[in-house]
Amino acid sequence: MSEVPLPAIRSLPSWLLGRAAARGRTLVAEALAEEDMRMWHHVVLSAVRDLGPVAQADLGRGIGLDPKDLVGILDDLQSTDLVVREPDPKDRRKNAVSLTARGARLLKRCEKAARAANDELLAPLSAAEREQFTDMLRRISGAAG
Repeated sequence: MSEVPLPAIRSLPSWLLGRAAARGRTLVAEALAEEDMRMWHHVVLSAVRDLGPVAQADLGRGIGLDPKDLVGILDDLQSTDLVVREPDPKDRRKNAVSLTARGARLLKRCEKAARAANDELLAPLSAAEREQFTDMLRRISGAAG
C-alpha cells in the first residue's frame, strides 16, 4: 500500500488556504460563542444592518443562504429581540427585516470579537503583511474591485 504524499498535498496553496480558513472559522466561532452568537446568525445580523430594512427574500439572496435556513435563523433572532419582521411597505405580501436596538448593540460586540479573532489569526504577520495578504485573498477569491 502506497503512502499518501502528505508533503506534496500540504504544500498546495489550496490546502494551506483551507487550513487557514478552518482555523479562522474556529477562532471567530469561539469568539462569537462568548456573545452567545453563531456564525450565520452574525452574518444575518450584519447583512440586516447593512441592507435593512430588507425584504426577507432579498436578504437570503444577498448572503447566499437557502430560504428555509434563513427562516430558522430569523426566527431565532426575532425570538431574542435582535431583529423584527414586519410587512414590507413597498409590498405588503413580503416581510421586511430590520435590526432592533438590542440587535445593533449585540452586533457591535460581535464585530469587535470577530476582529479580535482575526487579529489572533493574523498575529504572525506584520501590519504591512496583513494588508498585502488581505489584498491577495481578495484577488484570488474574486472579491477584488
